[in-house]
Parts: sequence; C-alpha cells; structure tokens
Amino acid sequence: MKKPDAQKNGLRILIVRISAIGDVLHVTSVVHNLRRLLPDAEITWLASPPASLLLETNPDIDRLLVWDRRPLDEASAHFHLPDCWRELKKARALLKPYTFDIALDLQGLFLTGILTRLSGAKRRIGIHERHEGNPFFMTEMAPDIPDPHKIRRYYTALAPLGFGPETFEPGPMLVLPKSLSDFATKFWAAHAIDTTRPILMVCVRTTWPDKNWPPAYFGEALAAVPEDVQIVFSGAKGDAPYIEEAQKSLAKHAPGRRTLSIAGETSLLELAALLQTAALLFTGDTGPLYIAEAVGTKTLSLWGPTMPEIYGPLTEGHVFLRSPYECVACCKTRCDRKNNGCMNALKPKVAAEMLRKFFATTTSSPGGTGTFLRNPFE
Repeated sequence: MKKPDAQKNGLRILIVRISAIGDVLHVTSVVHNLRRLLPDAEITWLASPPASLLLETNPDIDRLLVWDRRPLDEASAHFHLPDCWRELKKARALLKPYTFDIALDLQGLFLTGILTRLSGAKRRIGIHERHEGNPFFMTEMAPDIPDPHKIRRYYTALAPLGFGPETFEPGPMLVLPKSLSDFATKFWAAHAIDTTRPILMVCVRTTWPDKNWPPAYFGEALAAVPEDVQIVFSGAKGDAPYIEEAQKSLAKHAPGRRTLSIAGETSLLELAALLQTAALLFTGDTGPLYIAEAVGTKTLSLWGPTMPEIYGPLTEGHVFLRSPYECVACCKTRCDRKNNGCMNALKPKVAAEMLRKFFATTTSSPGGTGTFLRNPFE
C-alpha cells in the first residue's frame, strides 16, 4: 500500500519491524523522528498482521508492505522446510518491485535479518538486541547504549545516519481512520454507556502467562472505584472466562456493581477508538497499554516479569505498579517456580489505592484530569 501523494526524492528507507503490537508502536516513535529529520525520505514499512493494522493510516510512512509471518511460524514449529521456503519466497516477491538504499532492522531476529537481506538494500543496519544470528545479515550495527528502554535502543539505528540521542523526541504514533470517527459514540450508546461519565477500561489478560495478575485481584481492586465510574472489560473472545472471574470477585466486594464486558467485540483499531474516550486503562503489560499511550489515554499498569524501564510508556500520564517479589523482572514467559509468584505478590490494595486517588481528582468528562507520579511506591 502506497499513499498516492507520496513523491519523495530522498533516501529510500525500509523499516523492518514485523510483529508485536507494543513494539510496533514503540517503533512508530522512531519512524516519526525519522520523518521529522529526513522529510524527503521515502519510508516503507514491512509488517505482519495483526500489528500491521496499526500502521495503515500512519502519516509518517509512504508505503506499508504487509507480509503475514504466521504461516512461516507454523511451518517452523513443525520443521517443515518446504513451507518455510514458500513463505519466504512470498516475502521476497513482496519486496522485489522496490529499491531501497537503507534497511533498518528494528526487531533483531534471525528471521528479520533474512527479510532485511531479501530487501536488496546496500546498507542494512541492525540493533544491539536479541541478535539470534541477526548481525550476519547486517552491513552495520547501531551502537550499544546503557539506556535499557526499547524505544531509545531502537532509536540507535539512526545513529549511523548521523542522528544521536539528542535528536530524539518520544511519543508513539497511532492515527485512526476517518471511518472510525463516530465509532465510539455509536458503540457506547448501543451498550448503554454514558459518555458524560468517566469510563474505566480494564484488560485482565496478557499474552505471557507470567504477566497475568489473578482475575480475582482485579475485582478486589476495582471495588475501590467510585460508583459514578463505568467499568468496561476489554479483551479477546478467549478472555471471557477470566473477565467473568474478575466480575464475580468485584460483585463479592461491591455487591450490585454493574460492569460491561466487550471481549471479542472489537478490532485493534476499534479498541483504540474506545480507549480515546476512556479516563483510564487498568492493565498488565500488554498491547492495549501501548495503544492507550498512542491515543493519549492515561494508564495504570502492573509489572512483574518485565520492567517498565525497558518497556513502559515514555510519555506523561502513566503509572507503573511493580511487584515487590525478589526475582522480579526475570523477563521469562513462564515462571520457573510455577506459581506466578511475582504477580501474585502485587496485592490488590496497592492498585485500589491508586484507582481511588485517580478518580478522586478526575472530572466527569472522558479523558480525565487526574495525574500520577511514576512508580509512586519506590
């Protein structure tokens, strides 16, 4: 997909960041800076669904190339090399019509290294991240830096182009299509949600088992939210049982409290449109956290095996509640102790206090005016 009005005469740059909703949104911050610093560059982005949906209306890219990595992942999991080769040929065919001067691999995988090489770019710049054989495909590696945050580490890819950390301006970019301009109004009306009252959206599940807070804890913490605040649970269709558990817990601690579940009812962009109208998102470390940041919604997020210093929003208006567990920030998808101890150690009363403080200073209009200090319990 190329924007019809894109007539560029500068460098032809390919961005390779194919997956992970949060990380794709992190990279939009880098690309926004790249567009600001090199306004005449022609910027193409290679991405995979579903994260590619978040880039369809991005004003900083001239062309979006969508290659679905999921069939390759499936073939790789079963060691079916002919199918792997077939899927890579599809990626090569997608890239072949275009000429690139520079390719920036902002994922750092063996796979993205292959894709970057298939682009035909003479300069291929990698980052000091996972590696996995990735440097083999690069002509240059960005400098390593002591700063652990993903966005600033991704930004080092611009150093070989002459742009250091002093040129960086934070902030992810997510622009919704015009077709969704009145989606939230109609959706909330259909679900009997009053947009003149504060909306608290809640996401109880993440893609990592270790990052999941017990659903019952969500219910207990939400009991502290004032009656005037409307509580809406979002998520995938498969999250419904966990949402129901959180709702039962809330009913135990706040009998008669009405909530709404919209699990499985929205696409990523539709969720973004709804988040724009919310006063706050209460969540773990997962994709909607970064969607909320990108549309300007405040967040309260829960952290255990991952670190906000590495992954958390860099913009204002976000609070991180960190587990006090001794082996916090292990970055493992599954707990070695098999008890999810770090997330269980983050007690509901801590989140309840922050929710109480937020809505004590929030006006009745969507978006709220409450502010938090980052990491208030450190």
